[in-house]
Amino acid sequence: MLIELVKYLSVYLISMVKFFGGPVTGVSLGLTYMETVLLTIAGMMTSVIIFSIIGRAASKWLSNRRKAKQKPVFTKKSRRIVQVWCRFGTPGVAFLTPILLTPIFGTIVAALFGAPRKHIFLHMLWSSIFWSALLNLMVFEFGQMAEGLLLSIKF
Repeated sequence: MLIELVKYLSVYLISMVKFFGGPVTGVSLGLTYMETVLLTIAGMMTSVIIFSIIGRAASKWLSNRRKAKQKPVFTKKSRRIVQVWCRFGTPGVAFLTPILLTPIFGTIVAALFGAPRKHIFLHMLWSSIFWSALLNLMVFEFGQMAEGLLLSIKF
């Protein structure tokens, strides 16, 4: 029972920080597709809830940190994020959060641009459901193919 709890907690906590880590961890720990999908969604949405509440404070902290290290305000990455925001708004940031951004950074970006929490929750939820189902399917299906391929190759 404790081992199962640790497995679930591992996928959940990793998904809070890096979305793609959830499916990979779930497969490596032998969890089912549905367990991994649900834990990945729950992990991302926990980050979204936490960082949408403290998003503006976190963005001020990041800004102060960047100033202290004398890093430029506009980088190639920050310009792309602003372009996505201007073209697609909250849905665009939410769509890209699981695959390009982290759940934490994507939520902070949406909060920084002034998106209402309700919109952040809604768009991050559909995004996490979509990407969790798709990425888990890819990892579960192609992961087994890659494992079989590796076993057939003799080094």
